[in-house]
Amino acid sequence: MARYIIRRILQAIPLLLVISIICFGLIQLAPFDVIDTIATPDMAVEVREALKVKYGLDQPGYIQYINWLKRMVTGDLGFSIVTHQSVAYDMAARLPNTIILILPGFCLALIISIVLGLVAGSRRGGRADKIIDTLCSIGMATPTFWIAMMLIYVFGYMLRIFPILGMHTLGQDNSLPDLIMHLILPTIVLTIADLPGTTRFVRSSTISQYTEDYVMVQKAFGAGRASILFKHVMKNVLLPIITLVGMSLPRLVTGAFITESIFSWPGIGTYFITAIRSFDYPVIMSVMFFSSVMVILGNLLADIAYCLVDPRIQSMG
Repeated sequence: MARYIIRRILQAIPLLLVISIICFGLIQLAPFDVIDTIATPDMAVEVREALKVKYGLDQPGYIQYINWLKRMVTGDLGFSIVTHQSVAYDMAARLPNTIILILPGFCLALIISIVLGLVAGSRRGGRADKIIDTLCSIGMATPTFWIAMMLIYVFGYMLRIFPILGMHTLGQDNSLPDLIMHLILPTIVLTIADLPGTTRFVRSSTISQYTEDYVMVQKAFGAGRASILFKHVMKNVLLPIITLVGMSLPRLVTGAFITESIFSWPGIGTYFITAIRSFDYPVIMSVMFFSSVMVILGNLLADIAYCLVDPRIQSMG
């Protein structure tokens, strides 16, 4: 197993290099650069050239890439053009906020989708399956921002039950109850956004498992539907969920851009969108690269988890 994990890590290194080249190349193709962002219309040419030297933009592209990659590897993400603060510091300050926002919605959607998917898959073509499938179709067709705006209008504006902006109420202590009240609406939005796709994924796995021999044996021994579903089928259905959870890891870093923006949640997603609007290239490149690292790390953790639960993969190591 150790050899398998080491091999997967070694395979991830060239992939990470390719992704870093793509991230750097996309920024280089942008119509504006750092100098255009901070320059004023009356700035002298000599000052612009001095700024290019300061930021290393007078060097060839491949030299800029090597220097940038060295800084990324050592954890030096540079400084924001807008705030003039360390990008690493800004991201570290916002990362806990993003995790607080994403994690409850993801866990809630995962639990509900497993139950709904198992029920729908075990009753394929039945009334419960049709109702769940219809709700999933509606959920997948409904834009996230529309759901967020409707919740804000109904529960924040008309009924005034929940706060709609930020993490805490201005002028009050940052208490846990106040945080929970601010968290309810965005959590509902993220749960609804994640629920349909995961439910259909579990439903498909359940339908596939229901054709296996072990299910037929359990039925022959007189086992009930609930016993078969939650004691036997669910174990095998949850294996593919490992990959789904691993692929969701980057969201804990990049956040939910739309949801964070609508609710003014001070997380990585809002930070990234603000950087795009202000052409803050050090922030954009850092978030893109860090997100790519988390995608690779999520896949790696999923492979390791598979290696631990599936003996066939352990034998490959």
